Amino acid sequence: MLTLYYFPGACSMAAHIAVEETGAPYQAKLVALRDGEQRSPAYLTINPRGQVPALDVDGRIITENAAILAYLGRSYPTAALLSSDPVQEAQCLALLTWLSNTVDKAFRQTVRPERFVTDEAAIPAVQEGGQTIYWNSCQEIDALLAHQPWLMGERYTVADPYALLYYGWGIRLKLPMQDLANFTRHKDRLLERPAVRTVLQREESPLLKVARTAEPIDRPRRAS
Repeated sequence: MLTLYYFPGACSMAAHIAVEETGAPYQAKLVALRDGEQRSPAYLTINPRGQVPALDVDGRIITENAAILAYLGRSYPTAALLSSDPVQEAQCLALLTWLSNTVDKAFRQTVRPERFVTDEAAIPAVQEGGQTIYWNSCQEIDALLAHQPWLMGERYTVADPYALLYYGWGIRLKLPMQDLANFTRHKDRLLERPAVRTVLQREESPLLKVARTAEPIDRPRRAS
């Protein structure tokens, strides 16, 4: 039995969608981050870093999105979430790693710059640098989707719900995500998948309220 520890709107959304896509029975267990439950002794025995997601596989714990997504893709081949070709699998894992190490970090640098620098005078520059990297990364994702429906080509993989997370976070940052036509079509295509909608409804995601015909929002502003 699988148990996924998650929080609505957090990076655990990617793993939440992927486990739903497998069709395997699982329990989704909310960790109340705003109440500090992630720092409780009980949860720290699950993930000593005090973060979500965490996936309990019959008593064994997997942490970190890239690892959880890779596990789900490999363990449920009938869901076809990861290629059986070794090179294509490695390419998908490389993409998961980039999303985790670069895109996720840039978002956190933008919204929590004080975690990256101790000098308060440097915070605006750190924040602005994070936003620039994040926007450049979103443009890179948009370019990857220019001539293919999914990030890995014609095949939907665990990388796609992971990218959806960062589309939604781009909206939170008030970046002009609608200007990224390919990425936006990718988001719309994902919203048509039953597993994606099930999870987004459970998490009450604002992505469900983003209309296809929405006007582009303001261009990125300099961080302040």
